[in-house]
Amino acid sequence: MSHADPYINEVLVAHEFIAQVLGSPDATAAQSEALLARFDAAFTMIGVSGTRIDFAGLTQFFNTQRGSKAGLKIQIDQINVVSRWPEGAVVEYREHQTLPGQAATLRRSTVVFTLGESRCPLWRHLHETSVPMSVD
Repeated sequence: MSHADPYINEVLVAHEFIAQVLGSPDATAAQSEALLARFDAAFTMIGVSGTRIDFAGLTQFFNTQRGSKAGLKIQIDQINVVSRWPEGAVVEYREHQTLPGQAATLRRSTVVFTLGESRCPLWRHLHETSVPMSVD
């Protein structure tokens, strides 16, 4: 999947990587490392439970959960650039996750991007909010 806007494209491509790393039993450490390279070293996140994690916590999560969600599918829609400036942007999107044999989940997320040395978007902060499936 590809989009002309670099920030929207990054959301789409990163979620493809996330689905591969978490959803494939054959996911490798190299895939986890490639995924983590998309995140700023100062990354922070507020997850759906309200827990705050930093880059070290994110690294631990992807390394310990690699391949743990066999068959994970992630669908992104309702994506919008809220604001942009020369060194970054804020993007909001809706994320629909499905796992075989489990109830689907829905969340709305807002991400703050910065531009790395190579001028590629890096995830700086992510805030996720769980949405009941019957609401949205």
